[in-house]
Amino acid sequence: MRKLSGKTYWLIGASEGLGRALAHKLSSAGCTLVLSARNEDSLKELSDSLPGSSRCVACDVSDRDSVLRAAEAAGEIDGMVYLAGVYWPFPATEWDSAQTEAMFDINLTGAARVLGQVVPKMVARGKGHIVLTGSLSGYRGLPGSIGYSSSKAGLMHLAESMHADLRGSGVDVQLANPGFIRTRLTDKNSFTMPFLMEPEQAAAEMLSLMRSSRFQHAFPKLFSLVFRGGNFLPDWLYYRVFAGK
Repeated sequence: MRKLSGKTYWLIGASEGLGRALAHKLSSAGCTLVLSARNEDSLKELSDSLPGSSRCVACDVSDRDSVLRAAEAAGEIDGMVYLAGVYWPFPATEWDSAQTEAMFDINLTGAARVLGQVVPKMVARGKGHIVLTGSLSGYRGLPGSIGYSSSKAGLMHLAESMHADLRGSGVDVQLANPGFIRTRLTDKNSFTMPFLMEPEQAAAEMLSLMRSSRFQHAFPKLFSLVFRGGNFLPDWLYYRVFAGK
């Protein structure tokens, strides 16, 4: 089991939802936290509510200069958890260019910007812990999810490549793939969301992953089987089941 107590973790996307809930879990577990997001007021309120030591570093992952300043301010860290994300649901027939580009820029490219500042330093030290947050929606293309599921699929693929490259380097990479979590993002959905989790439930699953030696954790378990199983279906059957036409 991985020891978390006494370690310093940088949480990007910590101000609300899953990030906020995980901050409370990690703080209670004895971690020192560097909290990042765009909203400094929310970060300060979160920091004041945590039981352990924490400090706030504002960061806009869509802005390279902001990421560079934040990484310098964060200093030497033991681990990093990327939780930043944006989401708007719409199909390809109602393509929104600005929202599509924003989802890729925050969910995927933003992670690459942060990792570019974190990974080389961890490799040079021969130790570190990186946790990326994918999604069950990233396993295979879904209707009405232009931008989001594709950006999450890219992030999941990135985590897999990093895991392959960094094995034996002392830098551990983990990938959490949650289903629906009750946040301001999923509040945009007008459809029924099976196995909807509260942020605290999802944070507990992520904490369990972080303490383990596993690479990947998809949850809730039963719901994840639907998405992971979809990879084994032939195209004609998959799209008949999931696209409905």
